[in-house]
Amino acid sequence: MSHPLAKLVAHLAWADDRVLAALRSATAPDAACLELFAHVLAAEHVWLARLKGETPRHPVWPTLTLEACAELVQANQRELTATVDALAPADVARGVTYRNSAGQEFTSSIEDILLHVCLHGAYHRGQIAWALRKGGGVPMPTDYIAFVRSAPAATRDAGRRA
Repeated sequence: MSHPLAKLVAHLAWADDRVLAALRSATAPDAACLELFAHVLAAEHVWLARLKGETPRHPVWPTLTLEACAELVQANQRELTATVDALAPADVARGVTYRNSAGQEFTSSIEDILLHVCLHGAYHRGQIAWALRKGGGVPMPTDYIAFVRSAPAATRDAGRRA
């Protein structure tokens, strides 16, 4: 399906790959970085399971190794892309009923679920970048504009040089 959601899911995959690369290259990343990244990936997985009416294999806040995160990145990318590609225009408004991790039942549209997945990851990838930088590491830019123009956004230092 040619839908704006497809572009957001492509950005999500690109951004998850960049965070994974940054964590792999960090000499001693803060444990919170891995915890947050595992959460981002597990949340993607949980929402995918809800969309398919399945029971997720991971809790929303799992303890994962970096290699387990790498495997989940690949699985989520395949499944998210296939899910969005299979959507017909009318499908995005269809409701999906699910229980959250607290056991409460909700019904949300497929569009709202997929938008949440993309926005949720962006929020936490920013936290990971901050924690990496605070610990002396170098985060990879994951802003949407960097994705669409294939060039990172300007940095604070670049603005001072101009």
